[in-house]
Amino acid sequence: MPKIVDKEQKRKDIALACSDLIHDLGIKKITVAQVAKTAGIGKGTVYEYFENKEDIIFEIINIHIEEYHNKFLESIKDLKSTREKVFHFFNFVIDNSEENLKHFNGYKEYLSIVLSDNDEKMINFNDTCNIFFHDQIKKVIKEGIEAGDLIPKSIDFCESLLIFEKGLALKKMTEVDFNTKEVCHNFINNLFGLIEIKKEKKNV
Repeated sequence: MPKIVDKEQKRKDIALACSDLIHDLGIKKITVAQVAKTAGIGKGTVYEYFENKEDIIFEIINIHIEEYHNKFLESIKDLKSTREKVFHFFNFVIDNSEENLKHFNGYKEYLSIVLSDNDEKMINFNDTCNIFFHDQIKKVIKEGIEAGDLIPKSIDFCESLLIFEKGLALKKMTEVDFNTKEVCHNFINNLFGLIEIKKEKKNV
């Protein structure tokens, strides 16, 4: 009896085997031949699971997003306040560790392609990513409202928080002396000074 292959899982396995190629080679320099070599399969096998190079890149980026999401959930599971959780949401932009900077520089190249190449598939994929992160921050803010931590109007700031994160990332990419962490902390502390329900008011 022939072995049944889970095509979606096989796609993920190939992409996972090649997940460091984005950092090692850069998005533009990745080739299907390089993917095949890194994954230990033939080029023909790659095309059984992916339409083209862009399809492979999207799958690799999806894996990075999934990893980020899992780390984010792990990092906030024991946090009590919504303010702390939102700070962790911005960790991708403000963390200057070697490992995170590797991912951040990959994002920098990805963003430059989205902005300069006017590739419709890449733009549509970017929209999907933005929806994912919007849903993520919305969930955190909604839980804060339901817990009595934030005023109901706070839900209207989800889009603004995402735009602020994009602005932070852009300034970090383009300015030498920009203090990302300080600006981020000032903004979030000022915002939460307006939308956070003070403890003494909760008990009234």
